[in-house]
Amino acid sequence: MDLGRRRLVVGAAAAVAGGAALGVARVLGEPDPVEVRAATVTDRGLSDRVTVAGSWPTTTTTTTLPNLDPTTGLGVSGPIGPPWPLEFTVGDAIVPEIALYQSPGVPVPTGRTIPNPTVEGYKLVVLVRDQQPDWLQVQINQRPNGATCWIKASDVALRTVPNHILIERGAKRLSVYHGDEQLMSTAVAPGRDSSPTPLGAFYVDILTRPSNPNGPYGPFQVSVTGFSEVYESFGGGNGQIAVHGTNRPELIGTPASHGCVRMTNEDITALIPLARQGTPVVIVA
Repeated sequence: MDLGRRRLVVGAAAAVAGGAALGVARVLGEPDPVEVRAATVTDRGLSDRVTVAGSWPTTTTTTTLPNLDPTTGLGVSGPIGPPWPLEFTVGDAIVPEIALYQSPGVPVPTGRTIPNPTVEGYKLVVLVRDQQPDWLQVQINQRPNGATCWIKASDVALRTVPNHILIERGAKRLSVYHGDEQLMSTAVAPGRDSSPTPLGAFYVDILTRPSNPNGPYGPFQVSVTGFSEVYESFGGGNGQIAVHGTNRPELIGTPASHGCVRMTNEDITALIPLARQGTPVVIVA
């Protein structure tokens, strides 16, 4: 069975893990990466041209980044959907570091680059939002939330992912969709009012297996490229949020975390095959 497309509607019952996981991938020591191959994807070589899939706020007629900050040279991406496409284009870095540009051929003022592998030792993945000949506008795993820049198309290998994740903070619910088809829906525990789960359009950058599957983060963690707007750092991490399991399932359905999204261990296990690296994650109020 192709788990990337299997229909799985999980009951609203259950709870979520105790403790917050802001930046947990960075403080668990050496979490095992999770290689997910259940979702069907199309890998493309560098010589292949690809039309960027998705519903984006910009088009190939402009090189101006949305909400450009002239100091950093980074933009802030807009919403991803609706309408919802059946696939999204993702780039896997194939060079030791990726240089960031505020427009094609114009480096960001800081001269900033992103290492590959990342400082945590994981493959660098970006979500493609737009394209120009030889250039890609991408969303990156950096502050501010939704940070966007241009990169050289030759720095990444392109592929597609089939699903997107919708997290409704007020309804305390996580759903997975392929286009408009719901594949999974379940109750979750988002952040407390004092440390809310950030809103916006993000993507999955890392899948990890915590060292203690019975601990506060459960058996799996899905790292999301959103950062807490309350914590610049947390517990030795950088304030980045994640979707993860729990050892406090009685808290599912309540705002219980420091910004992460908790699921029952059964639900996070079911989510893993549907949430390949690069999968968009949209968090709404």
